[in-house]
Amino acid sequence: MNEAANRNGSKAARKNNKTESNGGSARTNGHRRPVLITGGAGFIGSNLAHRLLASGERVIIFDNLSRPGVELNLRWLRSLYPNTLEVQIADVRDFRTLLTAVSRASHVFHLAAQVAVTTSLKDPIFDFEVNTRGTLNLLEALRTQKNPPPLLFTSTNKVYGDLAHLELTPDSTRYCPTDTGILSRGVSEETQLDFHSPYGCSKGIADQYVLDYARTFDLPTTVFRMSCIYGPHQFGNEDQGWVAHFLIRAVNEEPITIYGDGRQVRDVLFVEDLVSAFLLARENLPAVVGNAFNIGGGPANTTSLLELVGRLERMLNRPCKLDFDTIRRGDQPYYVSDTTKFREATGWSPEVGIREGLDRLHGWILESSGRLLLAVTAHQASQPLLNVPALSGGSSDGRAAISGVRK
Repeated sequence: MNEAANRNGSKAARKNNKTESNGGSARTNGHRRPVLITGGAGFIGSNLAHRLLASGERVIIFDNLSRPGVELNLRWLRSLYPNTLEVQIADVRDFRTLLTAVSRASHVFHLAAQVAVTTSLKDPIFDFEVNTRGTLNLLEALRTQKNPPPLLFTSTNKVYGDLAHLELTPDSTRYCPTDTGILSRGVSEETQLDFHSPYGCSKGIADQYVLDYARTFDLPTTVFRMSCIYGPHQFGNEDQGWVAHFLIRAVNEEPITIYGDGRQVRDVLFVEDLVSAFLLARENLPAVVGNAFNIGGGPANTTSLLELVGRLERMLNRPCKLDFDTIRRGDQPYYVSDTTKFREATGWSPEVGIREGLDRLHGWILESSGRLLLAVTAHQASQPLLNVPALSGGSSDGRAAISGVRK
């Protein structure tokens, strides 16, 4: 982020200090305004919604329910918070509906996205419409507001490309950077942007639009460039959510497919630590507005694919079945987030280590085994879970059975 961007970001933050001073509790007609979460039925969104609702806040989940299994997350949230959760079944490509939701919000967390590189390769136009056009719709909706609510956008480490410039040496289980700075701290926000794949392009363009609307229109916007997030309520599959996907396959004694040699390294972040980062960003608007931050587990929470498999084998006390296939185009052999910038801005650091995080994810998988089977089956059939009796209560449309839903 250049100096001018930081100045303009600070300007936007100062302009919106009134909103921040209310701690996200701006009121309309005597009632506290809700937090809007686009994509809120998904893995990250449902965990964020749970934290907010548990603290007494009102939440609007804005989601088109396109991912198999997310209706189960809505049922979970609705069972706990029937009076303070509102669900809007809608698409971020629908500007008018999005505008109505934004006009009621105290804060906006923009998580709605097409999230799979593989899908972007099959249908780049759809990928663009959701990730880029959908984000631009949201920014324009914010721009119409007299006092725009702060926006946090979840971007991706894919905006840095395949990081082919990193010099790496392989050992038996992982790739290691020869640059001691990268090894000790990770990849910083100063790394050159280099969009690869339609997915990287669509998210990268959206990332830059969000930052530019802080510079150009003084909107209170912030970007999180996220690494691998994992935890409960993640219906991981081969295309996205690999940590949960690996563990689900291992629990079911099904083969795990590894693309490449398995020595690719990622930093992983437990979802509750990410939610804490979201809320700290909201509490520290002047320090974060107009900025992009790399968010992940950092150097203390790294694993290669092979090392994760080893952890799962020790956890389950049995070997995992592995299949190997050609590495996917644009895959980063090494990516670890340097989270120094966000730590210095807010004091945040991850608290849940890999071992504890995997144990907690494992517990949720065992508890949710039947629901996970339904979600996996629906994913394989490319169908949403709309006719599951456990969700719908016998209704022919599971969405209609979620009370508080608007369509």
